[in-house]
Amino acid sequence: MSASPIAVPLGIDISKARFDVALLKERHRAKRAKFDNTAAGFDQLKAWLRAQAIEQVHACLEATNTYGHALARYLHHQGHQVSIVNPARIKGYGKSQLSRTKNDAADASLIARFCRDLKPTLWHPAPDEVATLQRLTRRLEALEQMMTQEKNRRELCDDDELRADIDAHIEFLEAQETSLKKRLQQLIQVHDRLAEQQALLESITGIGTQTALTVLGEIGSIEVFGSARQLAAFAGLTPQEFQSGSSIHGKTRLCKIGHARLRKALYFPALVMIRYCPEIQAFRQRLLDAGKQKMQVVGAVMHKLIRIIYGVLSSGETFDSAKLVSQNT
Repeated sequence: MSASPIAVPLGIDISKARFDVALLKERHRAKRAKFDNTAAGFDQLKAWLRAQAIEQVHACLEATNTYGHALARYLHHQGHQVSIVNPARIKGYGKSQLSRTKNDAADASLIARFCRDLKPTLWHPAPDEVATLQRLTRRLEALEQMMTQEKNRRELCDDDELRADIDAHIEFLEAQETSLKKRLQQLIQVHDRLAEQQALLESITGIGTQTALTVLGEIGSIEVFGSARQLAAFAGLTPQEFQSGSSIHGKTRLCKIGHARLRKALYFPALVMIRYCPEIQAFRQRLLDAGKQKMQVVGAVMHKLIRIIYGVLSSGETFDSAKLVSQNT
């Protein structure tokens, strides 16, 4: 039985139109190349790796926007290892290496060295239906933002013709929103697991249909997370202390190095929990009595909420607020 090939570190610095790669073959100087961020460019990368006599790479790229998702999925389906890393980790590694040069080729080399030295966790693409759910919920959020902007413009508009144009655009956006919500319903109806998970999330005080679908789309597969703490870290909802010696005692805050879209989705549900869940009200009061500020309390409730989400999704059991009593004591 032959041994599996060693994965060679491949750093990728990606943008909307193209991407730079740096291949660290053994300890030699990085081999570099540039390709278009298209399906044809992906195939060219495949041919380039073959020309380098490389069977498998450990590709590493930053989690910036969605520019790298198609390439990441392509490489994963080709049998390569893939890691998608928070840019803050790459930046911190660069500082530790006293890296001074800043351009796309140098960034790709830096990412390749980071991959070689720190061996980041492997990324696995979400199931197709979850990827579709994420695209639809993100589009729905964008439509709602556009409608809010247009309605604000209408209030300030004193030109009848322009107001009519704005009204027509709002009507169009509302039709798009209705159509998109129907597509979301159809997606849930044909995938039983998504429907079950949606029901579990909606059993939590403060979480409605749209929040549930957004959370499912952004989390992906709950099995990827080994604990509630890992999910909280993914969302950037873990506490961050600032203390040094006996004289510096900063406020404890959320680290916010994580998924901003997920944090945004949980903000208003946390406020609803504070208002309508007695167990959370008691938890909030204890924090206030301990001297915590109001926004610190909201952050703590969001942290508890993401742990509740992990609990119901991983266990398959609906939310039971009575279980919070033992956790709060």
